[in-house]
Amino acid sequence: MIEWLVIGLILAGTTFMLVAAIGVVRLPDLLTRMHATTKAATLGVSLIMLAVALHFGEVAVVARALGVVLFLMMTAPVAAHVIGRAGYFVGTRLWSGTVKDELRPHYHPLTHRLDSGLERSDEPSAPVPRDPS
Repeated sequence: MIEWLVIGLILAGTTFMLVAAIGVVRLPDLLTRMHATTKAATLGVSLIMLAVALHFGEVAVVARALGVVLFLMMTAPVAAHVIGRAGYFVGTRLWSGTVKDELRPHYHPLTHRLDSGLERSDEPSAPVPRDPS
């Protein structure tokens, strides 16, 4: 019974990995490609590692497999966000079908800074003097 579950998890994991690979090839811009690879590949690797944990059934292997899944789920979204943000700041063009760009009104292209939605001052703020006592 466990063998069939392992086979099902591996097939599901490889299917998600295939969807991620197709997304890299077929999607039109950096941000949609990042979305496809991050979501589908993370789920695919997680399912395959779960299959590995079930197949071997040893405590050390299960701990390592769960560690890989936890590490991947913690780092993949952050890495995709950083790469996507860097691509946006460098000026990578968005897809022509992009409906809304919520970052544009908050991003200053010359200084590469984001404002918080409050009034933006182009001058740096003066340091606050400390109390000498």
